[in-house]
Amino acid sequence: MTENENPSVEQQVKALSQLAGQIRSSVLPMRASLPASTLEELSQLENRLYRVSQEVAAFAEERANLLALTEISQVINSSLELDEVLRIVMDNIVRLTGAERGFLMLRDESGQMSTRVARNWEQESLNESEFAVSKTVIQRVIDAGEAIMTTNAQEDPRFGSQESIIAFNLRSILCVPLKVKSELIGVIYTDNRIRSGIFDEAERDLITAFANQSAIAIDNARLFASLRKTLAEVTELKNMMANIFASIASGVITADIEDQITLVNRAAESILGQTNAEIIGRKLDEVLPSIAGTILPQVMSVRTRDVAITDLEISHLLPNRGNVDWRLNLSPLKDADQSTQGIAIVLDDLTERKRLEAQRKLFERMVSPAVISQLDPNSLQLGGKKLEITVLFADIRGFTSFSEKQSPEQLVAVLNRYLAAGAECVLDEEGTVDKFLGDAVMAWFNAPIPQPDHTLRAVRAALRLRDRIFKLHSVLPPEAHLGFGIGIHSGDAILGLIGTEKRLEYTAIGDSVNTTKRLQENAGRNQIVISGEAYEHVKKHIEVREMEPMTVKGKSNAIPVYEILDLKI
Repeated sequence: MTENENPSVEQQVKALSQLAGQIRSSVLPMRASLPASTLEELSQLENRLYRVSQEVAAFAEERANLLALTEISQVINSSLELDEVLRIVMDNIVRLTGAERGFLMLRDESGQMSTRVARNWEQESLNESEFAVSKTVIQRVIDAGEAIMTTNAQEDPRFGSQESIIAFNLRSILCVPLKVKSELIGVIYTDNRIRSGIFDEAERDLITAFANQSAIAIDNARLFASLRKTLAEVTELKNMMANIFASIASGVITADIEDQITLVNRAAESILGQTNAEIIGRKLDEVLPSIAGTILPQVMSVRTRDVAITDLEISHLLPNRGNVDWRLNLSPLKDADQSTQGIAIVLDDLTERKRLEAQRKLFERMVSPAVISQLDPNSLQLGGKKLEITVLFADIRGFTSFSEKQSPEQLVAVLNRYLAAGAECVLDEEGTVDKFLGDAVMAWFNAPIPQPDHTLRAVRAALRLRDRIFKLHSVLPPEAHLGFGIGIHSGDAILGLIGTEKRLEYTAIGDSVNTTKRLQENAGRNQIVISGEAYEHVKKHIEVREMEPMTVKGKSNAIPVYEILDLKI
């Protein structure tokens, strides 16, 4: 069927109007000759045609509005961007109503109405200086939840006395509510400050219907914006948690109820020596075969008893790392409903820490723990520093001839008994054991921590050593009853970290050290010899026997010396 065979509504209205005109023009010349009844019938026909044309015109307008409403609904629902939806809504309402300006207001978080978009008939955004509206009209719409229309606000008894109406010269106003499920979320306000009577009831009903659809679109856009914001926050939180999870120094491994690994952090990858791809999705016993026999029963216990296991230490062999020491904490992995969904394992590699602890224990056997606790590692530097110290050398006498008759194992066992006695006596007085020289011990006092009574400490250590050796004779066989010779001297020495960055030794060097060694070498069996310089520091505290001055290697003059007998009571 062609367009001519199926005329549009507009064409039908035009045809009816033309037909009525033709009837009127053809009847007028014949009015005098036609019967009155015919003229009456023609007049009635003309009136009916006119009414039909008016009804058709109203139908056409309604149809056009419905089409526009459908088209606009499609447009506003085509976007979930809130600002874009608000702009589309406002521009179309201004176009449909012929308004000069349009404002769309929404409730904010505090419950107050705030203007979100303001547009004019040229589809331009208004600046705030043009936000002159009737707050009275808006408030009534908010309070009543129903649309308000006025053809001329200046003469309307409801609003004519309002200052804003007069001051802003407001005339035609149409304000409708925006509702979602009977809840008012905002209002749409349109006006014309120049023309009166541009709004009628049909437009009010049209805009009300459009506002209902717009409210849904706006609510959907707001929900979308809220969802996107929440998603962004969740993503940010997830990224933050991932960064925190990745930065945790302890290894973290999670496994499901089938012992299949679901999550692992970087620290765990480093400790296990495997990548994330090599770990995720595999069974615990496949990833941890060297400790599977130990850990799997613990995992089962945690799962069945729902109780965490902490500080589980395991030493084992890893193919790519050798012997390692681990500490594990196992906890039930629960969901939001507190249902156990697997297990979480926190893994700490104690290998390096235990190595350092072993080194510290070794150091503590050389330096008193009381001294160690006062040392600041950051203050120790390569190089030496000149200090006054008291040096002690103790040598086991008779060891050479004894060693000729003993097996290596027996020899080392006896040697260690004597050297341990010497070291312990020095450490008891918070001295520093420098080194063991074969069957001799070298130690000093007054460094690295100052000790005002350093010479007296050395004397007490020597006397304690003498007593310890005599006690050893009570538990050792007669052939292992060895003697001792001790030398004590005070003087300046260069003391500090000597060597390279790869091999350091905290030691003392200087003439005072050499002198002490010579005194020890010239001491008799079971004799404690102290130099004159050292004696001056402690003469009030010790009983001595003056000896003949000693001539020692490296000294041009004999050295005044004394044999220490005991402490004064």
